[in-house]
Amino acid sequence: MSRSRTAAFSFVAGWGRWIAVYLIEIATVLFAGVFAFLLRFDFSIPPNYVLPLEIALAVWITCKLAAFRMLGLDRRWARYIALPDLLRLAASNLLGTSAALVILVAMNSGVPRTVYAIDFLLCVTIAAGLRVGVRMAAELGRPNWSALKRKQTLVYGAGSAGATLLRDLRLNPTLPYDVCGIVDDDARKSGLVLHGVKVFGTGDVLDAIALKTGADMVLIAVPSADGAQMKAIIERCTQASLPYKTIPGLAEIIDENGLARQIRDVAVEDLLGRVPVNLEQDRISAQIRGKVILVTGAAGSIGSEICRQIARFHPAAIIGFEIAESPLFYLQAEIARSFPGVPFHAEIGSIQNAARLREVFERHRPAAVYHAAAYKHVPLMESHAVEAVENNVFGTLNVVEAARDFGAAEFVMISSDKAVRPANVMGATKRIAEMVVRSFQPAAGRYVSVRFGNVLGSNGSVVPIFKEQIARGGPVTVTDPEMCRFFMTIPEACQLVLQASTMGKGGEIFVLDMGAPVRIVDLARNLILLSGLRPDHDIKIEFTGVRPGEKLFEEVSADGESLLTTHHEKIRVFGGRTDSPRHIEEALEKLRRCCRSRRAEEFFDALEEIVPEYAPAGRPKRAEIGTRTH
Repeated sequence: MSRSRTAAFSFVAGWGRWIAVYLIEIATVLFAGVFAFLLRFDFSIPPNYVLPLEIALAVWITCKLAAFRMLGLDRRWARYIALPDLLRLAASNLLGTSAALVILVAMNSGVPRTVYAIDFLLCVTIAAGLRVGVRMAAELGRPNWSALKRKQTLVYGAGSAGATLLRDLRLNPTLPYDVCGIVDDDARKSGLVLHGVKVFGTGDVLDAIALKTGADMVLIAVPSADGAQMKAIIERCTQASLPYKTIPGLAEIIDENGLARQIRDVAVEDLLGRVPVNLEQDRISAQIRGKVILVTGAAGSIGSEICRQIARFHPAAIIGFEIAESPLFYLQAEIARSFPGVPFHAEIGSIQNAARLREVFERHRPAAVYHAAAYKHVPLMESHAVEAVENNVFGTLNVVEAARDFGAAEFVMISSDKAVRPANVMGATKRIAEMVVRSFQPAAGRYVSVRFGNVLGSNGSVVPIFKEQIARGGPVTVTDPEMCRFFMTIPEACQLVLQASTMGKGGEIFVLDMGAPVRIVDLARNLILLSGLRPDHDIKIEFTGVRPGEKLFEEVSADGESLLTTHHEKIRVFGGRTDSPRHIEEALEKLRRCCRSRRAEEFFDALEEIVPEYAPAGRPKRAEIGTRTH
């Protein structure tokens, strides 16, 4: 069928539905009006009331159809009727009846006043009954899918999310779930019936409930559960040998699609219990809309998500600066597909190449820069210390100078919690990069840094490594049983980076609220559980020892830094010493000479001179330092 014929068919079908709705409404008004007169006069209307009946029917049709249209009832599908629609239906009839009453009394039509009340009740009852009947017929008339394709399912959670999920499952019979019971940890709900399904008991007896109902799996409908509650639910499902899925948290729900369409596997993020981020959309939009934004390290896990988040706010263009060719190619295709109205310019280059950076800045003249490019792997940077400094320190200096020289008013550098009292080269380089951003402020603009901890699922992070080890059958390797880290999700971190970019006057170091630290061994156990296996039984956990440059515990503040709150509950700001640009320039020049000479002892002395709090874990004696690097 051609596009024009399809459009014509849709137009005719739309008008056909509209006409049918109004014809049914007219028939309802006529029937209710006539029947109201018949009831008033014991089914024998006197001849002198025939004319008032005809006048009343004409006025009722006019007023009630106008109210029907005014309250939008002609745009609501009867097959999806719900309580709010019934209330709106009653309000529509009350409005129409009231308007008709005023008109007919003013006309001195002679309609008995009891007829108005009878007509209103009849009209509401008939209209509601028709709609409820349509919904019942639609649900009862659904195809009977083969039981072989469906799973006997327990819904875990008898709250509002559980009720919504039950309703949506009925409306989506193609989904392979037959709900055979409900489980809820509130013992007071045991024995109750929700949408025709019984609450059998609490999760403590999940295995017995599964045996009684013949359940094949569990759908977890507790979007408000924190990490500890979700972990307990998963452990119960595992003990009962039941596979499980969940519905998204409130921040992920798309109402138009319904909960049933969004059932997914439980992710490790669910076990962290992260609270959804509240963003000041207007402030972020004012910062980005209609402006050219440059992102360094654009194809990395953080940089690519920053590009996606920026694209939501309709910038004039996004400049993706990246040294890795293939990931940048795929990101360019993704942005073009997902945000066709946002121009994305892929620029290949290294932040260590100042000439290439200035070429890109001169061509595009970005108004804001998000600097995510960095070497970040701690053990690798310990054995490549010079390369870490050349990239993380002097690469950042190149970007800051290009941004300042070409008039970028906003600059946000992605830093790390490892910059706090650094025990490794990567952390020390990030701390120096913060000092560079803080010291080299433009005359008119705002350059800031944002610190946060590990992000789940980023390139080279612990989660993909653990998943790969689990897929191989183990063992899962953890450095130390007491090793702790702060974790955030990538979207959460990047959203807060955008929020922080709207704050401050320049030179601030913002830190994101990362919640409570997570023991790495607990994260490993949770991932094994999510794989449907038992830690220490199906998959072994081995401890390999702390690696060079690693600390058992990361910190959120260092000596000389004071923690200050901001107007956003998840962003704080640190105050501390600020080195003069001249002092930083002199220290950087000394560090640059050490990089050229590659003499280890002088190199680490220069690092300690710039970052006095730098205290490498297991630092060798001076005589042994020469063996650490090239």
